[in-house]
Amino acid sequence: METLLQQTINGLSLGSVYALIAVGYSLVYSILLFSNFAHGGFLVIGGYICYFTLKSLGFNIWIAGFASLVGAGFSAVLTERLAYKPIRERTNVTLYLLIASMGMSIVIENIFVIVAGGRFRALPPVIPTHPVHIFGLATTSAFDILSLLAAVFFLGALQLFLIKTKWGLAIRAAAYDLRTAGLMGVNVNLLISIVFFVAGFLAAVGGIFLSVRYTLYPQLGMITIKAFVAAVIGGLGSLPGAVVGSLILGLAEMLTAGFISSQLRDLVVFSLLIITLLVRPQGLFGKNISEKV
Repeated sequence: METLLQQTINGLSLGSVYALIAVGYSLVYSILLFSNFAHGGFLVIGGYICYFTLKSLGFNIWIAGFASLVGAGFSAVLTERLAYKPIRERTNVTLYLLIASMGMSIVIENIFVIVAGGRFRALPPVIPTHPVHIFGLATTSAFDILSLLAAVFFLGALQLFLIKTKWGLAIRAAAYDLRTAGLMGVNVNLLISIVFFVAGFLAAVGGIFLSVRYTLYPQLGMITIKAFVAAVIGGLGSLPGAVVGSLILGLAEMLTAGFISSQLRDLVVFSLLIITLLVRPQGLFGKNISEKV
């Protein structure tokens, strides 16, 4: 029972970090109808900004974290303006955006290989990792508790932004029909920039926690493929689906590692993806719209 509770907490913690990343995939998909595979690059950008702000400038985690989130957010906006905007203004074929996003993912990764080097880097011990005893029933890490709480905070803030603000309303309207939202007076280009900023912002939060969990290196963004799998399981374009799919994936990974073998974690993850595509291709909460890519 103790092991089950411990692995469940660890799974929820990992799943909550996946959720921060998967929500970014779903936000962009809901507006532009393509999967932004450069999303992992924003996670890496956030991680490196946090690392160098802590190590080179000597700031505390609050300043470094803020710089990381804002820097990754603006990097996502810049990526959209330079790589995606020229394409979407010329054609409605979302496949071209998908291909461009793959190219941008490789570009960002190689920029960090050249500039920062390919070696692994450990963030300074600014996030506690000491053991925490939960009512004497289980032992987990303070890091897992903090990452879970941080994810709940940021996802809750996103929900409030979407429900309570004018731009949140515009994003929800554009998710139904971007063209109609533009005809109703919404500044489409600004709205898309806001969506990319929010996606990059949330990816950087995940990047900081994943850098502590796995160390930081230019290819760390590859782990976002699991967040993408979570978004597909939950239903691409559905924010609740992204969160639920991420929690399912995190629990599946940790329970498999705890009770079967850690070597089977990836097998379970991608088996869930295949089962979802066979049984319910639109995901748990998604809509069955065939022309999306």
